[in-house]
Amino acid sequence: MKPKKPILTEQELEIMKIVWRTGSVTVRDVYEELLSRRKIAYTTVMTMMGVLEQKGHLKKSAEERAYVYTPAQPQREVVGNMVQEFVKRVFNGSAKPLLMHLIEDKKISPEELDEIRKLLKDKRRRK
Repeated sequence: MKPKKPILTEQELEIMKIVWRTGSVTVRDVYEELLSRRKIAYTTVMTMMGVLEQKGHLKKSAEERAYVYTPAQPQREVVGNMVQEFVKRVFNGSAKPLLMHLIEDKKISPEELDEIRKLLKDKRRRK
């Protein structure tokens, strides 16, 4: 069994979303996008991307005058692991309380409820 990669922090996830969306980036690419949203130091982004590489979330290759980073895993896989870990920690491994909470939440639109209903129906048919 492959060892699990550590769960992403909020800032690490923010960087990974940029990398997943673009496919490959330099530290400067990520820095400029983050800077357009909030104040952040270039060295902070560089350090965080190094940490993500060490944790196994990013792959780094040398190109011309800068390193280019690519995701080591697809977004769906990483997010799935994060959700499983959350369900395990918060709901003792049972997804039912999470689903009940989401369904009873007043912020879910009727369209989202219809989509959830369809997904459940499709899942039941496949079993």
